[in-house]
Amino acid sequence: MNYKRFGNKVIVRIDSGEEIVKTLEQLCKNLDIKLGSISGIGAADKVTIGIFEVKTKTYHSTEFIGDHEIAPVYGNISTMKGKVYLYLHTNLCNAEHKSFGGHLNSAVVSATFEAVIDIIDSEIDRVFDKKIGLNLLNI
Repeated sequence: MNYKRFGNKVIVRIDSGEEIVKTLEQLCKNLDIKLGSISGIGAADKVTIGIFEVKTKTYHSTEFIGDHEIAPVYGNISTMKGKVYLYLHTNLCNAEHKSFGGHLNSAVVSATFEAVIDIIDSEIDRVFDKKIGLNLLNI
């Protein structure tokens, strides 16, 4: 991974073989980013995305192996119990141009992944909402 910071923006490139979610979490820890947004594009060959089933309050995850374009990843950065919390969604496109989307659990970069992080100089924590079954922004 390589990155460069310009004020409240960080341009990041994640290289082949690196896992996107863990790498972004580590970058946020290293730069002490506690609130912001992320957008990025790239390619991955091993991706796990999930869909939240509201009635049962459970995630159902699917792994996609093979060449996929990430078009795009969007999400936000917050904290929960003092730790970086990334909430990311993605859309994947395969060789047949079929599209799959959901919550990004993990993705291993096949070629490159390029992202912009917009930093907000503040902090918002998350709290678990029993009724919904999700960790929500505590606003």
